[in-house]
Amino acid sequence: MPLKPGLKGSAWVEVTAANTAAAMASGALEVFATPAMAALMEKAARDSVQPFLEPGQGTVGVSLHIEHLAPTPIGMQVCAETELTAVEGRMLDFRVEARAGEELIGRGTHRRCVIDNQRFLAKAQAKIKKEKAE
Repeated sequence: MPLKPGLKGSAWVEVTAANTAAAMASGALEVFATPAMAALMEKAARDSVQPFLEPGQGTVGVSLHIEHLAPTPIGMQVCAETELTAVEGRMLDFRVEARAGEELIGRGTHRRCVIDNQRFLAKAQAKIKKEKAE
């Protein structure tokens, strides 16, 4: 089944000491970190399209433009929700949001690229071989 705009996804996480701004060095306070919110948004987008890809394919994040609108303390649940808004060849565009309870805590856009997993890894590993040869 081909990917089409309108496909939705979601992912959840509890705010713990491990995903706070203080722990992730993105701030000094024990509130949900922006990098953790970004990762949750990417997970929701990735997981939403993976069942529609061919065996051996995956997606990688290309860009993420987000606003972190409100703090979320340890103990709360955060839900990231995504909607596929455009498919342009191998490029997939998403609208992304994050909520803690009913409060919108983050929003933005995200782009992913469909890849062949083995070819992508081989290209990455070739960089090590090239660096060692120089």
